[in-house]
Amino acid sequence: MQAIYAYTQAEGSDYLLALDQIGEDFAPDLNSMEVQDKKLLEGKKQIATLLFKEWHETKKFETDETDKEIIGAVNRAIGWYQNQLKKDYSAYANQMVGAVERIYDHYLATLQILQLLVSLIEEEEEKKEKRFTESKGPNVKQFLRNTVVQRILANKSYQEHIIRRSISWGSDISEIRLAYKNVLKQDEAFLNYLALPEPTPEDDLEITKHIFKNIIFKEKNLQSLFEEQDLNWFENKAIVKSLVNKTVKLFGEETAGEDLKLLDLSANWEDDKAFFEELYHQTLQDDEKYEALISGSVKNWDVERVASLDKIILKMALCEMHIFRSIPVKVTINEYIEISKLYSTPKSKQFVNGVLDKMAQELSTKGDIRKSGRGLIDNK
Repeated sequence: MQAIYAYTQAEGSDYLLALDQIGEDFAPDLNSMEVQDKKLLEGKKQIATLLFKEWHETKKFETDETDKEIIGAVNRAIGWYQNQLKKDYSAYANQMVGAVERIYDHYLATLQILQLLVSLIEEEEEKKEKRFTESKGPNVKQFLRNTVVQRILANKSYQEHIIRRSISWGSDISEIRLAYKNVLKQDEAFLNYLALPEPTPEDDLEITKHIFKNIIFKEKNLQSLFEEQDLNWFENKAIVKSLVNKTVKLFGEETAGEDLKLLDLSANWEDDKAFFEELYHQTLQDDEKYEALISGSVKNWDVERVASLDKIILKMALCEMHIFRSIPVKVTINEYIEISKLYSTPKSKQFVNGVLDKMAQELSTKGDIRKSGRGLIDNK
């Protein structure tokens, strides 16, 4: 949805920039030694602008105009506009995939915080040894023996993913250092864990879960850092958190061996990737078709007054109903109602629900929406 919204915004900007190009074509040449006829240039600009706008609405460029300057300016504007749209179309599709794949990078980086904590503790203990300083306070070295942490950091799958995807906190490690010093080392649950004579595997699991749940995913400075790294952290946090929690639980099992694999972004990532790529492409390619369907369905409502996000949500839902036969109609409607609640206006939920329910019934009756397999399930 965000990729489609970004593309539609870029489409509007490209249109205005194409008009600006026409304006530049007929701007007076200030370096020319000849006298510029500003009125004539302004007249040509206005004619070229009207021709471009007409082409934009009809996608046809037929005119009786014979002025080569005007025809040339319009053709250049059309060519630039079309090329820019192609670039934007591909760019936002790639950004969409990249943004989803970066969620996995955040998952790996979050796990890597365990590695940073271990390094900070080892660094701290090394300094004490060099200074012959007697250890005071809690025995932080106890965390180094945490079986869950050891299993994760020694895991080949984890190590390979970190290297292949070049996961590193870089200069941001200073924020982890502050969180360790000012938050973790003052945390009551962590101090109680360090005070245990011999922590059990269950103790190791619980403290690891606690560190992620109550410190890494809650500490304000760390959350600000995550938000800087990911503009969509508000939406992606739940996914990363779920992956991390499942991973900790997995490595907390006594049967966890060295050959254990890290979780994938989803159960069938390649299928999911193909799904939203097709949804993006088909929604935009059939934009006029879905625009017409929406206009016909909201006859008592000016379609131009429908919130732009609501229209995108409706178009995506219609596209999903048409091309993904294995997805039940009710599942699609419920999904897009949830999306409207998160991203659009307070009244969008009822609007999207009403329009989609009505359109789904009409299109199914006409045979325009055909389902098969699991898609035939009517999950009311």
